[in-house]
Amino acid sequence: MKKEKLLMTPGPTMIPAVVSMEEGMPMIHHRTPEYSEIFKKLNENLKNVFQTKNHVITFPSSGTGALEASVVNFFSPGDKVLCVSIGLFGDRVATIAKNFGLNVDKLSVTWGEAVEPKVVAEALEKEDYKGLFITHNETSTGATNDIESIGKITREKDVLILVDAISSLGGIDLQTDNWGIDVVVTGSQKALMAPPGLSFMSVSDKAWEAAEKSTMPKFYWNVLKARESLEKPEPQNPYTPAVSLIRAANKALELILEEGLEEVFNRHKKMANATQRAVEAMGLEFFTAPNARSYVITSIAMPDGIDGDKVRKIMSQKYGIMVAGGQKDLKGKIIRIGHMGYVHYGDIIQTITALERAMLEVGYPIEIGVGVKAALDVL
Repeated sequence: MKKEKLLMTPGPTMIPAVVSMEEGMPMIHHRTPEYSEIFKKLNENLKNVFQTKNHVITFPSSGTGALEASVVNFFSPGDKVLCVSIGLFGDRVATIAKNFGLNVDKLSVTWGEAVEPKVVAEALEKEDYKGLFITHNETSTGATNDIESIGKITREKDVLILVDAISSLGGIDLQTDNWGIDVVVTGSQKALMAPPGLSFMSVSDKAWEAAEKSTMPKFYWNVLKARESLEKPEPQNPYTPAVSLIRAANKALELILEEGLEEVFNRHKKMANATQRAVEAMGLEFFTAPNARSYVITSIAMPDGIDGDKVRKIMSQKYGIMVAGGQKDLKGKIIRIGHMGYVHYGDIIQTITALERAMLEVGYPIEIGVGVKAALDVL
């Protein structure tokens, strides 16, 4: 008998049944009052989750589409920007920026670590940058940057700060307005508990001013066109939207707000702490530095001689728990457990149980139950 796997990856993540049911509702036309009412509710819910009064733009794309939109809308060819990279996805936005003709300096940090705010401050002192691109939570490593402190630095320097919050928003506190973040982008398929296919971008007043001056080529990603449609008496998208996904995302956001943001963040912290205590009890090492460990992803370094992909295969095929592996040079060397979105304490216990059994089966000496006990002591 086949059973649905427990999806403990850092995206896509599991989806509540009511969200899937909303996605499956009969199709409606997107140029109708009925759709406008749904879209209006989505925008209000997005503002609450982004913790902003700014407009939040919706794109029918994965998070990478919104990252490209953040490059083409707020800069002009030749503008000098600083891209802080602590992993694969920090590298990605730097590549996008270069491909569109921005003058990119990349500040790279060892994978598994977060950037120190003072290092960012020192880099910004050396050049006259128009913008700073930075990842909040690096999905490839499970490291989280201190965006609150870095936001203070960019406000003092009057530099546009653009934050990739694709795997953090809705799971880790990110106070867009209070921290002075100009542009925040995220995706639907991670902590927001919705299907893949939508991305969202909040835009500050300062960023709107930059958008009006931008000469970068754009059409589909044009946020000025999106704002024009959003501000109509009956809010719309400039082009045909992903109607069913928007319905689903709106339902997912309603669930988050019903739980309450503070409670959501506390739940994610507790799940992270339980997972990390279990890893320690099992005698395993973390890939991520202690001061950078994420509340939504735990990255575990595999002991010498242990293939992480084999561990993952056993967890998936034998125990029905799917976790993620390492990317690029980390393939087979780490496993990444996602504890974000529609995940609760029982899911953590099932995952640790499967991890213990899989590690034993690949030859790692472990006392079965020590990880589960450590996790339960937290939960």
